[in-house]
Amino acid sequence: QVQLVESGGGLVQPGGSLRLSCAASGTIFSINTMGWYRQAPGKQRELVASITSSNSTNYAGSVKGRFTISMDNAKNTVYLQMNSLKPEDTAVYYCNARLRRSGWTSSRDYWGQGTQVTVSS
Repeated sequence: QVQLVESGGGLVQPGGSLRLSCAASGTIFSINTMGWYRQAPGKQRELVASITSSNSTNYAGSVKGRFTISMDNAKNTVYLQMNSLKPEDTAVYYCNARLRRSGWTSSRDYWGQGTQVTVSS
């Protein structure tokens, strides 16, 4: 079994900051990438940011310069520091991990349950 547990969502005013965390646990052999996706009402889920086990990062254009993704490999945990938040950042944020379980020969994607981020005055 593999679980992704997210925390850190909430309500924040425009211009404010939030930090999301996601910890992966279970029978994990290796993690290829971890990342954050978001889905706003009526919209498709989109990639926000991702990071590889070698710390190579990728960001959506809309969050570059405002969001920072990082990973603690020892803790199998990924973080998303979100600064200068805008109302259009409001969405459910989902953690994703592409990983290989112990005893398995290939990797697959796992998802967290989602955490709500609301940016409003």
